Amino acid sequence: MTKQVPTVFLDRDGVLNVDHGYVHAPDQLDWVEGALDALVRLTEAGYQLIVVTNQAGIGRGYYDEGTMHRFHAHLEHEIELAGARVKAFYFCPYHKDAALERYRHPNHPDRKPNPGMLLRAMQDHPVDTARSFMIGDKQSDVDAAQAANIPGYLFKGGNLDLFVSEILSNTRLGY
Repeated sequence: MTKQVPTVFLDRDGVLNVDHGYVHAPDQLDWVEGALDALVRLTEAGYQLIVVTNQAGIGRGYYDEGTMHRFHAHLEHEIELAGARVKAFYFCPYHKDAALERYRHPNHPDRKPNPGMLLRAMQDHPVDTARSFMIGDKQSDVDAAQAANIPGYLFKGGNLDLFVSEILSNTRLGY
């Protein structure tokens, strides 16, 4: 049996990178202050990192899945250079107002606040749910975490590393 690992689920836009609106290209990447340090802190504390991100820009036709995957590869490379590692990226291109019909769905189970991406990740990876949590910048992220039976923390901006440090020091989730 595979050992269960504490996991931090992270929203992308507004938590890892500055949300300029439908960010999808490396030249649009501006890291949130302290984001890379936070990822290193979490990795060193024994957490696996999984990104769960709504990507309505795909459904709206602003960019395609391949463009998003290339952007995620760029993020992953920079994160690894900093000394951390993302275990997986999950994304939801579905939206009720998607311009592309194949991505139009009134309430897709993967679209936060629904917990689908988190639940799939929990099935795909050895997640210790008792020691895992989510960080997001919207209430829908927190709601998705709660629906997946893990704590959710609302990041309202500022330094992500300080925010993570406070979470780890105020919970029994850290080692």
